[in-house]
Amino acid sequence: MFSGFYLALVLILVLLIVRGVAFEYRGKGHSDQWRARWDWSILITSWGLALLWGVAFGNVVRGVALDADHEYVGTFLDLLNPFALLMGVTTLLLFLTHGSIYLALKTTQDVRDRAQKLAVRLGPVTLVVMAAAVVWQQFVRGTTGSMVLGAIAVVAMLVAVLVTRADRDGWAFLASAVSTAMLVTSWFASIYPDVFPSTIDPAYSLTIENAASTPYTLTLMSWIALLFVPLILAYQAWSYWIFRKRISTRQIPESPTSVPSH
Repeated sequence: MFSGFYLALVLILVLLIVRGVAFEYRGKGHSDQWRARWDWSILITSWGLALLWGVAFGNVVRGVALDADHEYVGTFLDLLNPFALLMGVTTLLLFLTHGSIYLALKTTQDVRDRAQKLAVRLGPVTLVVMAAAVVWQQFVRGTTGSMVLGAIAVVAMLVAVLVTRADRDGWAFLASAVSTAMLVTSWFASIYPDVFPSTIDPAYSLTIENAASTPYTLTLMSWIALLFVPLILAYQAWSYWIFRKRISTRQIPESPTSVPSH
């Protein structure tokens, strides 16, 4: 995938770098113009990443031009096909809706109200686009399992929209999280046992067997995962517990408007 999608994944990497730099440098300046430029950088890179991840996985589900040596022989423009672009729009809307619901869950007053209203407006659009992507996925490369998982994703998003309207932020976040997890799982269920289907010849596809590392590497990585994954999950759970309360503008210090003179 990294060699075949080289240009696309380099673009994703650049967006990730610029996004991280934007968060860091936004507070380094003291003018509104400085902060506005970095705000736009955060907005553009975040939207770009959300779109490109969906496009990338849309091509994985659809399949790409792999030859007998399992090498990608297509072009960058081949990746921008209608199905992949629909998947990209789906992930973009899904991330926006899920993020709005989470922001409503973690904030109070005006910020919470604005986030909740955004989630209510975006929710129905996300629901329609996601349903269209799930149906199209079944025609492209679907299984019974992917159909069930996709249906659960759509229903969970519907629940998220309804409970958001009912002012139940916690249940809305849980429902949108389930929707996201089920949608992603449906992608992999649709291509199993392939990991990278070939559109040239199914025999050229990368499968979980011919794409696997050596037994020694798999054994070593399994032991490393058994050791570190619980630690990572414990740290994430601890950090979420520490910052579990809602915040308001009172917890955010005002940015200085001018550089202090010496």
